[in-house]
Amino acid sequence: MDFLNPVLDGFGVVVQPANLLYCLAGVVIGMLIGVLPGLGPAATIAILLPVTYGVEPVSAIIMLAGIFYGAQYGGTITSVLLRLPGEASSVVTVFDGFALAKQGRAGTALGIAAIGSFIGGTVSIIGLTLLAPVVASVALDFGPPEYAALALFGVLLVATVGNGGRLKSVIAACLGLLLATVGRDTFTGADRFTFANLDLADGIDFVPIAMGLFGLGEILYNLEERQHKRQEPAKVSTVWPSRQDLRQSRGAIGRGSVIGFVLGVLPGGGATLSSLVAYAVEKRRAKEPERFGRGAIEGVAAPESANNAAATSSFIPLLTLGIPANATMALMFGALLIQGIPPGPQLVSEHPDLFWGVVNSMYVGNILLLIMSIPLVGVFVKILRIRPAVLAPITVLITLLGVYTVANRIFDVFLVIVFGVLGYLMKKFGFEPGPLVLAFVLGSVMEIAVRQSLLIFGGDVTGFFTRPISGTVLAVLILVLVLPVARQIRKSRQQSRPDKELV
Repeated sequence: MDFLNPVLDGFGVVVQPANLLYCLAGVVIGMLIGVLPGLGPAATIAILLPVTYGVEPVSAIIMLAGIFYGAQYGGTITSVLLRLPGEASSVVTVFDGFALAKQGRAGTALGIAAIGSFIGGTVSIIGLTLLAPVVASVALDFGPPEYAALALFGVLLVATVGNGGRLKSVIAACLGLLLATVGRDTFTGADRFTFANLDLADGIDFVPIAMGLFGLGEILYNLEERQHKRQEPAKVSTVWPSRQDLRQSRGAIGRGSVIGFVLGVLPGGGATLSSLVAYAVEKRRAKEPERFGRGAIEGVAAPESANNAAATSSFIPLLTLGIPANATMALMFGALLIQGIPPGPQLVSEHPDLFWGVVNSMYVGNILLLIMSIPLVGVFVKILRIRPAVLAPITVLITLLGVYTVANRIFDVFLVIVFGVLGYLMKKFGFEPGPLVLAFVLGSVMEIAVRQSLLIFGGDVTGFFTRPISGTVLAVLILVLVLPVARQIRKSRQQSRPDKELV
C-alpha cells in the first residue's frame, strides 16, 4: 500500500484543471508537429523551452512529454498519406502504410495505427509504473560495448526491411553508414568527407536525408510515372479496421508493445530501433513474408505499437537514473534542470508529485490521442483526394520550409534537393531508401560505441563477448546470420538426395 499511495497522489496531480489543459496542449501540438514534415518533437521541445520558464515544473514536463509521444502518431499520418516520415521512428511505417493507402485503405492503416499506438503506450505506462526500479537497474549496466552490440544488431535487421532485394538493401544500408561518418571525428577532431565545407563539419542531419529521399524523391518519381499512367487518388471506404484486420494485428500489437517497452528503456535503443525490430520480427514470423511492403496490416500495427511504447518507456532511465536515452530525452533533461530539478534516483523521493504526475499524465494523454485520432482520420485521409498537381508543390514547399526551420540553414535546403535526386534514382533502379535512412541513424551510435569499447578493451575485439549483455546480443546476432545459411544448406542437400536416388 505504501507503493500505491504516491501513485494515487499522482492521479490527483494530473486531474488538476491546469495540468489537464497542459496535457491536452502537449498531445495536440505533438500530433500537429508529427504531421508537419521536418519538424519533430526534439526541435519543438527546444523551441518551447523558453516558454516553460514561467510554468509550474509539473505542468511544463507534462506538456513536453505529451509533445513527445503525441508526435509518434502524428508522424504516422504523413508516412501513410504522403510517404513522408515526420520522424525516424515512422520510417518503417512507410513501407506498408503507404501501400495500404494506394489500395484505398488509408483509413484502415491510420485506424490500426491509432489503436496500436494506444495499446502500446498503455502497456508501456503500466510497465513504467510497476517495473521502473528493476528495469532501470538493468539499464544502468549498459556501457559502450552494449550500445555497439545493439546498434550492430539493428544495422543487421535493416537488410530485412527493404523490398528491392537483400543485396540492394545491404548496398543502401552501407551508403547510410558511410553518410553517418561525414563530419568531424569525435575522437581525433579530423574532418572526414567534408571537402573543406564548414557546413558539413558537424555532419549531416537526419531531416534533410529523410525529407529528400522520401519527399522530393517520391514526388520526382511519381511525376515521371504520371507521364505514362494517370494515378487516381486513393479511395477511402472506412476509417475503422475490420474484425479481420484486428484479428491479424492483435499479435503484432502485443509483440510490438513488449519490444518497444524493452528497447525504449535501454539507452541507445529508442523508438527508431524498436519500430525496426518489431517490423523485422513480424516479417520473419509471417507465413507469407512477401506481403510486407505491399500492404500488410501487421507492418503498420507492429512498428506503431513499438515506437509509442518506446517513447513512453524511454522516460524510465531519464526520471530514475538521470540518463537520457535519446536526443529528445536530453532536451527533457535540460527542461528539468531549468526548473531546478535534477533528474535521478532522488527524483522519486524528493519530487514524487512530479514523477508520478508525469507518469500518470501519460494515461490521460494516450486516451486523448485515441479519442482525437480516430474521428480525425477521415479529415487526414482527404489529403489523398487533392489533385497531384496541387499536392506535389504543396508537399515540396512544406518539406523545404520544414527543413529550413530546424536549423535556419540554406545549406540544408540544398541537401534536400541532392537527396531528392538520389531518392528518385534509387526508386527508379529498384533500391529502397528506408535501409539507407535507418542505417544512417544507427551508424553514428555504432561508430562511437565501437571505438569507445575498443579503447576500454585495449583493442581486443573478444572483449565484446566477455560482457554478459553485449555477448548475449552478439550471440543472437550470429545465430540470426547462421540459421538462414544452415537452412539453405539443409534444403539443398534434401533436394540433391532424390536426384542421387534416381541415378
